[in-house]
Amino acid sequence: MALQIYNSFTRRKERFEPLTPGRVGMYVCGMTVYDFCHLGHARVLVVFDMVVRVLRAWGYDVEYVRNITDIDDKIIARATEIGEPFRHLTERFIDAMHQDEEILNVAPPDQEPRATGHIAEIIELTRKLEQRGLAYQGGNGDVYFRVREFEAYGQLSGRSLDDLLAGARVEKDEAKDDPLDFVLWKRAKPGEPMWDSPWGEGRPGWHIECSAMSTRCLGEHFDIHGGGMDLRFPHHENEIAQTEGATGCRFVNTWMHNGFVQIDEEKMSKSLGNFFTIRDLVGQDDDPARAGEVIRFLVLLSHYRSPLNFSTDVMDQARSGLERLYSALFRAREQSSTTHAGAEADNGFGAAFDKALEDDFNTPSAIAVLFDLVREINRAIEAGAGPEAKVLANQLEQLGGRLGLLYQEPATILGIGGVREGSTEAAETASSDRDVLIETLIEKRRRARQDKDFQLSDEVRTQLEEMGVTLEDRPDGSTSWRRR
Repeated sequence: MALQIYNSFTRRKERFEPLTPGRVGMYVCGMTVYDFCHLGHARVLVVFDMVVRVLRAWGYDVEYVRNITDIDDKIIARATEIGEPFRHLTERFIDAMHQDEEILNVAPPDQEPRATGHIAEIIELTRKLEQRGLAYQGGNGDVYFRVREFEAYGQLSGRSLDDLLAGARVEKDEAKDDPLDFVLWKRAKPGEPMWDSPWGEGRPGWHIECSAMSTRCLGEHFDIHGGGMDLRFPHHENEIAQTEGATGCRFVNTWMHNGFVQIDEEKMSKSLGNFFTIRDLVGQDDDPARAGEVIRFLVLLSHYRSPLNFSTDVMDQARSGLERLYSALFRAREQSSTTHAGAEADNGFGAAFDKALEDDFNTPSAIAVLFDLVREINRAIEAGAGPEAKVLANQLEQLGGRLGLLYQEPATILGIGGVREGSTEAAETASSDRDVLIETLIEKRRRARQDKDFQLSDEVRTQLEEMGVTLEDRPDGSTSWRRR
């Protein structure tokens, strides 16, 4: 195994060597639960779920921790706005988040700590910083971190203190010694949630929460810390400063950040009106699980560090690509053979798949291998090699599973009836279902041509050709077909 991961801290790919051979500790910044999960959250959930699945497929024992931020300014503001107790609000959106994870086939993390469950650890970490001269209480009761006292500040984001100072501002109710300092503990305002502390009643700042939870769950030094690119500064920069400032040792070996989500080439944001929740996208399909897998496939079609551009066309292309994979599985399962379920294929596809993922989890290249397998499955079927097709289909399903894909019934994804095996009636049903699938794809192509989506039209035609179907477009706009 020669896994290379791009380390955001060093800005280069590095050979991954866990602190303890065979074991990986990974912490990912999770959701702040005051609203439904959006497409950006979906990317974080899917990307790091993929990383965990791949590492485990390679034999690593992974301890995956993804936190929940259930107390911060946004949560308090939303609870006040709608007149709902903050704990009711957070529980409601935690339940919704778990439902979204299930739709996306995202497995639960091994540990899911909540900020409000680690107040004692947050207070202890803040006390250590105060004892080391890295924290102080301002005149307004808030406790701040002394940024200039931590010499390595800015290494993750690549920003100098002068650059940071130029962009710094101090709110009128803050009492910082330096504009660069950030809050560790906030003195509670009337009516806000609060906990007792050595600095009076208050609540934690956002950054200190993750330092307390990650070190509590994985120790002071662990392998991988992940999150969205938007967290690189200031959140993760501040995490490094306060954690290493308190412990005196290195915090994380490898930092991983996934890229932004763009909508039609623009950054997704509520202010631009181009904001999509997972539920917005799933609600457009009558089968949430099917729609969820399309979203997952769409996320994995882009390298995790690249911007992910979303549009209706991109969603349609992802759906078409996923259907192409499932179509190969569907056809291979129809082949009558005595192939054992455990049969393995020694054909180079598995090695090529792993090689792609060893290069910084390059999922686009890995998915390209899946499509190479599809072509080989279709070749075997056309050659009448049913047993070979089934072995290849088993391999396709197994490799897709490493990415959290191809876990549903092909007939369900393709929108056709199930197939019963072992009878003449089953053969007739299979033939009927093939015809339904072909007619469904031809209608999809017709709509694509009508909408002048010629790329999708060509993709569907290619899929039909791989199924052994020849199309003939007639002058009146209709299409006839025959099997080769």
